[in-house]
Amino acid sequence: MSTLVHTVRLLGSAGVDSGRGDGWVLFEDGRVSGAGAGGDLPAAQDVVDGRGGCLVPGFVDIHGHGGGGAGFDDGPEAIRAARAVHRAHGTTRAVLSLITAPIDELAARVAMVADLTESDPTILGSHLEGPFLDPGHKGAHAEALLRAPDAASVDRLLEAGRGSIRQVTLAPELPGAFEAISRFVDAGVAVAVGHTDADAAVARRAFDAGATILTHAFNAMNGIHHRAPGPVVAALRDDRVTVEIIADGVHVDLALIATLFAADGDRMALVTDAMAAAGAADGRYVLGGLAVRVDGGVARLEDGGAIAGSTLTQDAAVRNVVAAGVALDDAVRAATQTPAQAIGRPDLGRLDEGSLADAVLLDDDLAVRRVWVAGSSD
Repeated sequence: MSTLVHTVRLLGSAGVDSGRGDGWVLFEDGRVSGAGAGGDLPAAQDVVDGRGGCLVPGFVDIHGHGGGGAGFDDGPEAIRAARAVHRAHGTTRAVLSLITAPIDELAARVAMVADLTESDPTILGSHLEGPFLDPGHKGAHAEALLRAPDAASVDRLLEAGRGSIRQVTLAPELPGAFEAISRFVDAGVAVAVGHTDADAAVARRAFDAGATILTHAFNAMNGIHHRAPGPVVAALRDDRVTVEIIADGVHVDLALIATLFAADGDRMALVTDAMAAAGAADGRYVLGGLAVRVDGGVARLEDGGAIAGSTLTQDAAVRNVVAAGVALDDAVRAATQTPAQAIGRPDLGRLDEGSLADAVLLDDDLAVRRVWVAGSSD
């Protein structure tokens, strides 16, 4: 099946200047087989007039916990329901973030995700957000289940994942953390610094040891002080590090997010950190065994009031940062190419020839009009 999408502003395709809205892209056999601007259009079985909209690569979310009333920890049916919600909002591929749990339960969930990756290529693997986190920066994680990383637990999780663990968040100041970083990196897992009491010096040591991501910048970590710059500054000054941002306007002020983009937009990765209430109604939910109340789209623990994930979708994140003054090209890159590269999938997040044909057609208000996954659209 071949599909031609034409008369669009095309972003994410190297060397194509379609600022006049005359861009086009051709999908064949699940991949991009051509892209350009103006000129004669290639033939295709399915021809879609983009009517001057913006065609961007499919969004990639490397940090989210659920949506549509369902959480990624709750089994295959819940995962399918949550993924359907995020796919409708343009997230064509996602890493499934798993919340802190006992090691045996977490290993079972990791194995479940590993199974799903074999049948559903839009599931990129798992992200272990816990249990190797600092209790003082636990966020919406059960404190009693947090622990320092030990070799047996790390190996148990890696064995269960069968190569499908894409990312792990840990606090580098914990005993055994640097040994764990080395073990995870050797296994091909991207290590993220997060939920941590680390100062800038410890964060730098973690990055030198192989960590390459900062988990949801500013949240569950020390902030920036003029005499104690903290892990955010350490990450911004290290070109090896991708900086996750939750751009819902609740986790981080949007003006500050625009400032991060101005510092180095190429390394910003928009993530949702979405929990079950994304795409669902306000009310009571459970995250990692903890009671959560969602009011006005803001999720907080009922006990203590800590922010408990978000109700964000990637299309809304793009709209939010653009409204804050970030260039559309930079915002789209942060929702596509940058997160894909952070987990070792450079074939995603682009509309270059040979890339997987994942794409999202946006209207003038950056709302999703149509979504393609591997060249197919619902």
